[in-house]
Amino acid sequence: MARKARNTVTMWQVAEHAGVSQATVSLVLNNIGGSRVNDATRDRVMEAVRELGYRTNAFAKSLRSGESGMIGFISDEVASSPFAGRLLKGAQLLAWETGNVILSVDTFNEPALEAAAIDMMLSYRVKGVVYASMYHRLVSVPSELESTPTVIVNAQDVDGQVPSVFPDEERGGYEATRHLIDAGHTRIAMINIQPPDSDLPAGIGRLAGYRRALAEAGIPEDPELVVSGGGVVEDGLALTLALFAQAERPTAIFCGNDRTAWGAYRALESLGLSVPDDCSIVGYDNHEMIAPYLDPGLTTVELPYEQMAREALGILLGGRADAPRSTPVECSLILRGSVLNAKVRA
Repeated sequence: MARKARNTVTMWQVAEHAGVSQATVSLVLNNIGGSRVNDATRDRVMEAVRELGYRTNAFAKSLRSGESGMIGFISDEVASSPFAGRLLKGAQLLAWETGNVILSVDTFNEPALEAAAIDMMLSYRVKGVVYASMYHRLVSVPSELESTPTVIVNAQDVDGQVPSVFPDEERGGYEATRHLIDAGHTRIAMINIQPPDSDLPAGIGRLAGYRRALAEAGIPEDPELVVSGGGVVEDGLALTLALFAQAERPTAIFCGNDRTAWGAYRALESLGLSVPDDCSIVGYDNHEMIAPYLDPGLTTVELPYEQMAREALGILLGGRADAPRSTPVECSLILRGSVLNAKVRA
């Protein structure tokens, strides 16, 4: 049996309950600056609101003020992905802290759905739009958003015109490789997650960080130790086997993501070897369903999903014309048990 709808409380009823005029209630609820409502009257109105369970008509308020208190969040698959869903969480938390709410739609890369989502958000007069991606790539913002404040998160604007917040991939690759170098490793392989001719910023940046760390430490790069896969477990397994078929095996591998690292673990196990005694492994992503549960736990670089979303929303709500076009966010190294200190073993 359906529940009976509760009667809607009106602003007139709040005014009567508080012993003030409807105009006074309107001034209080709309927080109009410069009004002559004293603190005692304001408190009395808000107490009546709480006691009666009054709710403002958000749509009507948006028609009057031109603002809805809503922020659009358009993504490909972020909201429906447990892995990247922390982007949405970070945006929701900061929105709530600043008195706003998130209106979120996953488009699954369907142009028609994206167009409908944008049209719906603009009809609600959103303050702005966060345009998010599940993985770090180059994107083109739809022309329909040209007149609406927009910030890209976990991706970069292909034209460099829209403010973009994204992981500092090179710094992450550097920190991962530097950690292996500091542990005494000099023969360090890298299994990247994309072909050498790919334009995706993730693999490009992580490889650049690997190379910078080696160069800084005075370790010559061995081209035979740099291989490319597709970021899947099977590639990590096959490429690790290939690396260990070389006459001089690596003592450590920096894997471009945690799925690749999982494959590397499997390869070593198939050879009767173990992590980290026979080979140290560092991953990338801090995938919550993989990294903590490998044995031993995987040392990896964490993608700063929540921080990126908060940075993006901060730019959006700040409304600054001088906001930076590119904001790389630092990725943290998460230490677990997959790296052996080669200096101690020696």
